[in-house]
Amino acid sequence: MADLGIPQNTIAVLQKYNFVFQKKFGQNFLIDSHVLEKIVDAARITREDCVLEIGPGIGTMTQYLAESAREVVAVEIDRALIPILQDTLSAYDNVTVLNEDIMKVDVWRIVRERNQGRPIKVVANLPYYITTPIVMSLLESHVPLRSITIMVQKEVADRMQEGPGSKDYGALSLAVQYYARPEMVARVPANCFMPRPGVDSAVVRLTRYQEPPVEVRDEKHLFALIRASFNQRRKTLANGLANGLGISREQVTAALEEMGLPATVRGEVLTLEQFAQLSNLLK
Repeated sequence: MADLGIPQNTIAVLQKYNFVFQKKFGQNFLIDSHVLEKIVDAARITREDCVLEIGPGIGTMTQYLAESAREVVAVEIDRALIPILQDTLSAYDNVTVLNEDIMKVDVWRIVRERNQGRPIKVVANLPYYITTPIVMSLLESHVPLRSITIMVQKEVADRMQEGPGSKDYGALSLAVQYYARPEMVARVPANCFMPRPGVDSAVVRLTRYQEPPVEVRDEKHLFALIRASFNQRRKTLANGLANGLGISREQVTAALEEMGLPATVRGEVLTLEQFAQLSNLLK
């Protein structure tokens, strides 16, 4: 089977099927075998693993995953890619391709049916416009996951790892760090893709925590609080929460005082621990 990590093999497949890239699906196919190997290494795929791949494209990374994993379930939204995947993956009997939208797939069912309910690993080269919704839906659903290894826009990778006080720190940083330990594994320049995107990318591994690093009474309340704090970054926390959640300024100020923080503090300087403490006090 031709290695699709080699650009001319990718071009040959695209020409064979007269494939047209769809902007609405944010399609950019990886054409660098070194990066593909790095992703599989970073995901620590073994023969024990069941891997969920999101957005296999023409099957480039799927081939690499199938070589290392026990089983791969690849979810592809674009119907035009299904015959191509049947061709490029014909040598592998451990791959199942689902022509579905990952946001509507019952991932719990995949875990139960394919891995006896044990944690799976997710690997994806995600379209940039939908990175955050996909990552958050996987984490918030509490599906048994060991890790998520994803190719994302470089600035999204930065946001996932940031701490308080930086301009990139925000709701995504806190949400990801509540559920998982983020690590940037590799930077990937735009010329490793076809067509070439306008930005550089990065591979991030999110290793799922068995228990969140902070104790919180109500997870939903915590995240509503975090979102309201960053919706209007220029506002003080007391004003942001009063506008966004309808909690009185007095209540917020009293809670902040109890935490030893000034009434004028902004959300961007609070740590995850402090947000958890604030949420518990206000709840």
